[in-house]
Amino acid sequence: MRSAFQKRPPQYPVSWSQFDEGERIRLAIEGVCNDFAPRIFGYHFLRLGELSSEVALPGSPIRHIFNQTQQPHEHSSVVSQSHCLPYSENSIDGVLLANELDFAQDPHQVLREVDRVITQNGYVIISGFNPFSVTGLVSWLPVKRKKVLYEARFFTAGRIKDWLQLLGFEIIEQQHVLFSMLQFKPPMEASRMQNLMQRYLPRSGSVYVILARKRVIPMSTIRPRMKLKPQFSPLGASMRVQAEGRTKK
Repeated sequence: MRSAFQKRPPQYPVSWSQFDEGERIRLAIEGVCNDFAPRIFGYHFLRLGELSSEVALPGSPIRHIFNQTQQPHEHSSVVSQSHCLPYSENSIDGVLLANELDFAQDPHQVLREVDRVITQNGYVIISGFNPFSVTGLVSWLPVKRKKVLYEARFFTAGRIKDWLQLLGFEIIEQQHVLFSMLQFKPPMEASRMQNLMQRYLPRSGSVYVILARKRVIPMSTIRPRMKLKPQFSPLGASMRVQAEGRTKK
């Protein structure tokens, strides 16, 4: 597996307001997350990262929803790095990573930590920027390079799913949203084109959201289907016959 570690850490956004269309992105991700959230039950739900902490989850049945950010933030519950989670193993029922992997220096380590702390049959929601979208294609153009969006890693949804499956997660569902450029505010006449792309190119959305569940295969003893019969021993049989003959004499 090709390493995703980056020597130079990307510029880490502290709020959706740093993106040109940040509020539109947040609301789109929030809508999908609230479609997924009612399926996640338990006691503790972690929103990991500054962007995740701004995603509201009113539809979640989990009461204790808390935020971990890398820097002190108005929504912070815990301040710590995403690649080093300060929680015990199998203690978190659900985790949200809203574009957290796009701005992580070592996304593999972040997922390994999530895998360590999540409970058996726990859920993870991951959103990311799609490189096979209009936004992804425009990101290669030498315009507005100083914007925070150009710091994103733009991992494909397939690559994220491969990482999750290697860790033992089952992909439950995937949705795409925002069928327009996120670098600029789309004109009003572009809505028809967006509707056509959503209908005929459903995987061309600028943002994908993945729901995955951790699977733990229980270990059980394997019993043979058929009982083996004891092998016939000619030597033992002849000795028994001889012993019986002596007794009769």
